[in-house]
Amino acid sequence: MEKGQHMMRDPEWFMEDEKGWKCLLCPRGCSFKSNSSTLGHCRVRGLKDGKPYLPGYGECVSLIVDPIEKKPLYHFLPGSSILSTGPAGCNLTCDFCQNWSISQIRSVPTRYISPDDLAVMSMTGKSRGIAFTYTEPTIWFEYIADSAPLVRSRGGVVVMVSNGEINLDPLLQLIEITDAWNIDLKSWSDDFYKRLCGGRRDTVLQTIKTLAASSCHLEITFLIIPEENDDPVEWKEMAQWISGECGADTVLHISRYFPRYKLRQESTGIETLLKAREIFSEKLHHVYIGNVSLEKSNTFCSSCGALCIERSAWFVSTEGMLNGKCVSCGHVLSIVHEI
Repeated sequence: MEKGQHMMRDPEWFMEDEKGWKCLLCPRGCSFKSNSSTLGHCRVRGLKDGKPYLPGYGECVSLIVDPIEKKPLYHFLPGSSILSTGPAGCNLTCDFCQNWSISQIRSVPTRYISPDDLAVMSMTGKSRGIAFTYTEPTIWFEYIADSAPLVRSRGGVVVMVSNGEINLDPLLQLIEITDAWNIDLKSWSDDFYKRLCGGRRDTVLQTIKTLAASSCHLEITFLIIPEENDDPVEWKEMAQWISGECGADTVLHISRYFPRYKLRQESTGIETLLKAREIFSEKLHHVYIGNVSLEKSNTFCSSCGALCIERSAWFVSTEGMLNGKCVSCGHVLSIVHEI
């Protein structure tokens, strides 16, 4: 049985015209000639015998129960664990992709998991639900549309870790069946997106604004790459935009770049990360430095400064928080503590 043929499922977000078919899921808008059999850029959507099909439907690259902080999500069910999986593909071509061996390579081993089985697995053991992550989950639109409601019907949560390159209408549909998102805002420069990612910055900004205005929890990740997106002037503009459009309580994770895939610059200096945190903290209350050993991942009350959540590696203590409020002053924290 071929990949994607485990379940008869009509693909969504394809439009037929006089030339063939066009995918409307993301801004890339892959076009397919009539009567062809070919894959789209993301490699999980395409045409077979002239008809849209989903070769990557339910084909999972990995199934691991992770601390939710690894996503990273620091203000959503802190201290919990979540089953994580993703598709073998991506709609971007980032030269610095940290997971390029599963997102950019054509032949990736996968395992088919039906939506029903995924829902059961997502609520097994200590897992609180499902996180679609590792590569780009939005290209898995139909699989998520089938799986997410089943997870939620069992009392689980649905998390998306995404690059934000998705058109507005499908995004709005996903918002209805998901609970939390982490969006990669890779740069404040559109040229960066075009040159190093094959994407569009404004699409990502639209996604972030839409999520911020929705009922979903939102956090943002910014990977700093030396000589590419490390201009403090751009950081100030980005901080101002996030604060203005999403609110000062929006969580920002600053990540350290390591040489991967096609980009070979040296790893981001610790001093750069500290400077970035200082600048972003002028506009945002909760700025964290990730993937380095710094004792700066604790969460403090934005009102009185008391320690609310203590983090050491993947150990998390929420003793300074009770029912979503600061124990010291009673301030309502921007933290989803229960579902």
